[in-house]
Amino acid sequence: MNVKKATRIAVIGVGAVGSTSVYTLLLRERADELVLIDANHEKAVGDALDMNHGMPFLGRTKVWAGTYEDCRDAEIIVITAGAAQKQGETRIDLLKRNASIFDSILSEVTKVNTHGILLIATNPVDVMSYLSLKKSQWPAHRVIGTGTLLDSARFRYLIGEHLSIDPRSVHAHIIGEHGDSEVPVWSLANVAGTELGIGEEAKEGIFTNTRDAAYQIISAKGATYYAIALAIDRICTAILRDEGAVLNVSTLLEDYHGVSDVYLGVPCIVDKQGVRSVMKLKLSDEETAGLHRSAKKLRDILDSIEV
Repeated sequence: MNVKKATRIAVIGVGAVGSTSVYTLLLRERADELVLIDANHEKAVGDALDMNHGMPFLGRTKVWAGTYEDCRDAEIIVITAGAAQKQGETRIDLLKRNASIFDSILSEVTKVNTHGILLIATNPVDVMSYLSLKKSQWPAHRVIGTGTLLDSARFRYLIGEHLSIDPRSVHAHIIGEHGDSEVPVWSLANVAGTELGIGEEAKEGIFTNTRDAAYQIISAKGATYYAIALAIDRICTAILRDEGAVLNVSTLLEDYHGVSDVYLGVPCIVDKQGVRSVMKLKLSDEETAGLHRSAKKLRDILDSIEV
């Protein structure tokens, strides 16, 4: 009798984003096994215990606080770990500290797992994804960043609000950096193939609120974690179910409108392989220029930390 192998997702870093992601994956019963791994093992133990107490209301998912050894059988390893910025510390100094943390994490992960998919959520996600590719030496299609999937969701939500249309019926993309240099692709935004009919002033407001959403949320409550947890869940589902879903994740670009050797968010076909292929959008000249600016910003950051 063939026994189906249990599906396992390991989440490394169980701060606000990591623990919320595990909880979201648990509620939606995405995997048979969920492993929480953190430098603060007691925090992981507490989160796992708290979730296990809800099992009478859920299915049969196994949840536990584990070690890097538990990454061995994981189909997906989600990394949300990272250091918080210290007072007086520059962004580049923080990046160097996080690069050191990732160096340690990936050394442990790649000792025991050679087949899985790395899903990076730690910010700046495009930089950390590129560093993960270089450190792991895994093929690029198996090293994915959450990219502009959340930004695109915010964009679609705000367009839907403006038009009083369900955001699931809005087709619109944010590409480039998950950050200040991201690019709205207004030229392709549509509802059922029809133009949106939104004025320039309204467009500017929608994009500004999309780009600055994280700042607004952090100012109000200190961190963002619900929507990014849903984005992580969406990517994991596309992988585990071999969906071939089109998602705006961060991947290594090679001659994408002239952009190469950086990780940026663009529409990709995501299935059990990870990123099966990259979809090349037909961009306006202004959008292409914006993508190039975004790529240069990321390349300058990578050069500053000598990658």
